[in-house]
Amino acid sequence: MKLSHDEVKHIAKLARLGLTDEEVEKFSTQLSDILSHAKMLEEVGTENVEPIAQITGLKNITFDDSKKDCAFTDELLKQSPQSVQDHMIKVKNVF
Repeated sequence: MKLSHDEVKHIAKLARLGLTDEEVEKFSTQLSDILSHAKMLEEVGTENVEPIAQITGLKNITFDDSKKDCAFTDELLKQSPQSVQDHMIKVKNVF
């Protein structure tokens, strides 16, 4: 599968890349080679292969997100260099 120069220019435009004519020629060949190698994967028989997301056996470990009371909240708020309002530290707007 050989990509045309117009197809490479279109791909570059979608990726917001400015390519010179030499780069278009170079990437036309390289992208065509990459697609040819990827096309070979269609020949691999995968009928009896179960889909998997990962192979390491690792699992996400999550902790219960529960509220815990702190015995020294007031002392911590007193140490804040920012102003405290309604028992919360007031910070600048993020947006």
